[in-house]
Amino acid sequence: MAVITYLEAIRQALFEEMSADERVFVMGEDVAAYGGAFKVTEGLLEKFGDKRVIDTPISEIAIVGSAIGASYMGMRPVCELQFIDFIACCFDMLTNFAATSRYRNGAGVPIVVRGPSGGGVGGGPFHSLNPEALFLNTPGLKMVEPSTAYDAKGLLKAAIRDDDPVLYFEHKYLYRRIKDEVPGDDYIVPLGKAAIRREGSDVSIITFGAMVHTALDAAKQLEADGVQAEVIDLRSLAPLDRDAILTSVAKTSRAVLLYEARRTGGIGGELAAILAEEAFEDLDAPIVRIASEDVPVPYSPPLEAAFLPSVEKVVARVKGLIQY
Repeated sequence: MAVITYLEAIRQALFEEMSADERVFVMGEDVAAYGGAFKVTEGLLEKFGDKRVIDTPISEIAIVGSAIGASYMGMRPVCELQFIDFIACCFDMLTNFAATSRYRNGAGVPIVVRGPSGGGVGGGPFHSLNPEALFLNTPGLKMVEPSTAYDAKGLLKAAIRDDDPVLYFEHKYLYRRIKDEVPGDDYIVPLGKAAIRREGSDVSIITFGAMVHTALDAAKQLEADGVQAEVIDLRSLAPLDRDAILTSVAKTSRAVLLYEARRTGGIGGELAAILAEEAFEDLDAPIVRIASEDVPVPYSPPLEAAFLPSVEKVVARVKGLIQY
């Protein structure tokens, strides 16, 4: 076991999967000689050459479209989008083509589309997107967002081996801030399985990605006031681990849905619907959603801090929920 960063874990997964399977290749803007905008793909060109580490034109629709074609020819492409915000440019390719391919003609599309998501770094409205809600309404796409280095590696390896398209959102705020132990041996983290990051009995905080760490910090503060918060890390957004969600809420009888995307139309609405439909009798208080404000992401650091969910916001809302 070695302690490595979230970013290094992603890089390790790419090295290992490309070494194990010659069908795996990486394509995207500046992924080769430059090593990627955040240096995730650094060293891949030297190891695997320019036929498997391919710098592309600045056209996300071309990147994903050609990856789909390559997958039909037996390859397993990993597409890097320099910032996940520009996944909007290839929305049609993903939703109308990749996601429906197996249903239309029986051909799976084993591609991974990965890229840096999320705010907290002063990226402003064009480089801070959390795009999961754009794709929740698209059957045929799988989506993951890891919160730890262990999961970053294991989920990416599972995504590359999957026979259907997987969207892999890596939170840029975590790249070099999060470190944990990662095995040197081969392993995967199965898609569709949540993790309990902290056991608790008073309230369930259901979250994923960078917000897992916000939830854990809030849980530490709440413990000082005698509140035991359980933190559920979804890890996979499609498919969702409904059993983990329902089991936790059945135990605590209170639910806080914490996500970084903007509140309206976000994944919190779907989670709230699941709880209302399937766990209504278990709830002793209203469901609470904590998300970003319904405005463009501000550039200004103080404004961005006010825009994003925070430890203070979580603590205050949980305290109010406990008193209900």
